[in-house]
Amino acid sequence: MSELYARTVAELSQELRAGSVSSVELTRLFLARTQQYQSELNAFITISADSALEQAARADERLRAGTAGPLTGVPIAHKDIFCTRGEKTSCGSRMLANFISPYDATVVERLRAAGAVMIGKTNMDEFAMGSSNENSFFGPVRNPWDLTRVPGGSSGGSAAAVAARLVPAATGTDTGGSIRQPAALCGVTGIKPTYGRVSRYGMIAFASSLDQGGVLAIDAEDAALLLAAMAGFDQRDSTSVELPVPPLHATLEQPLKGVKIGLLKEFFDEGLDRGIEQCIQTGLSVLQAQGAVVREVSLPNLPLSVPTYYVVAPAECSSNLARFDGVRYGYRCEQPLDLLDLYQRTRSEGFGAEVKRRIMVGTYVLSAGYYDAYYLRAQRVRALISADFERAFHEVDVLLGPTTPTTAFELGAKTSDPVTMYLNDIYTIGANLAGLPAMSIPCGFVDGLPAGMQLIGPHFSEASLLNIAHRYQRETDWHLRLPSRFT
Repeated sequence: MSELYARTVAELSQELRAGSVSSVELTRLFLARTQQYQSELNAFITISADSALEQAARADERLRAGTAGPLTGVPIAHKDIFCTRGEKTSCGSRMLANFISPYDATVVERLRAAGAVMIGKTNMDEFAMGSSNENSFFGPVRNPWDLTRVPGGSSGGSAAAVAARLVPAATGTDTGGSIRQPAALCGVTGIKPTYGRVSRYGMIAFASSLDQGGVLAIDAEDAALLLAAMAGFDQRDSTSVELPVPPLHATLEQPLKGVKIGLLKEFFDEGLDRGIEQCIQTGLSVLQAQGAVVREVSLPNLPLSVPTYYVVAPAECSSNLARFDGVRYGYRCEQPLDLLDLYQRTRSEGFGAEVKRRIMVGTYVLSAGYYDAYYLRAQRVRALISADFERAFHEVDVLLGPTTPTTAFELGAKTSDPVTMYLNDIYTIGANLAGLPAMSIPCGFVDGLPAGMQLIGPHFSEASLLNIAHRYQRETDWHLRLPSRFT
């Protein structure tokens, strides 16, 4: 059974339905790997062994009864930003370190209904604020390819867990690249759907107009299976879009002949590592060999995405995190002198440095006298960036470029320079500002570390992105590579 840990969700589903392995056996295998490597990776905040085995036993009943779906009995993990009934939901913060959620997020609810077995909650940057997963109250996550390096953030725990095959797939969230960037740095597949495609109900908010739940998995086929179960309209989420979800898995094999791919001119700048650029060019040739047509596309306002994002996102986080005041739930300081002291010390002690930095920036740009100069102007630039994307999609079907400017950097290398850290998301932020679907797929290695190739599509084109990614992965094996330490 030892080799089962390296198999995809689709392959494990076949094994389960054939009866060659039970969900309980499979769950025990992944729980054992998780517990074995937790001290090295710190990928999990909570490991839910007892609950997972109970879920697996119920999945086995469905499998025996012939009522199982493609995800029934398959172990997965949830990023610790999704509320999970009866389990700790901490958002990687001291503020919620002891919060037990009384309900399931829609994403959790739907994957539970599909029969997936949750074995635990993954580590993350506090309240999803970070690009390296070094901002967690529970300590940094380490990259399985090199334990001295970051896995990326904020969904770094999910990415590291999948890369090390502690689980075959995990949920994540993406506000400015927080699925795609760690997917690239850890050598796994990650997809951020269109804003509104996946319900945000029960997903603790960072920046409400940017946050979107998604998937980290071994390959595009697995991502399609999970996304199909997660996606769809939810009346409990006012930003959920009432559109049918297309058959994501059924369209994976469509040929690429005639597909128009736009190579993003602005992404191939002086900040891009030459090794990653070579990986992208090699990846392009794989797609061209299948009939795809490539042309260069320019989005002139895209370089403004980082400053725009770091006005809009902190403004929204300042509003969303105002609720954490020590009065109703979460961390509360000891023996407050009065109400003001309660507020001040609770928030000062409960939030980490990066969260406090963004709250302060957000409060400033929303304050009287600065709203027009910063927040309103940023929203206007955001509209220009969205218009650039819209024009580009009149010319091409999908946009392509690198996911990150460099491979994974060393732990601690950028913690003293927030602006340098923010630039790690320079290639991913634009898709969030425009609400577009985007994904990262492994496309090679540079000095032994994974590189990621990013695909960005028009609104609600997840099926097309997954199709292109799947056809690429049919011709390459980068996504199947495992760090030797975890084989």
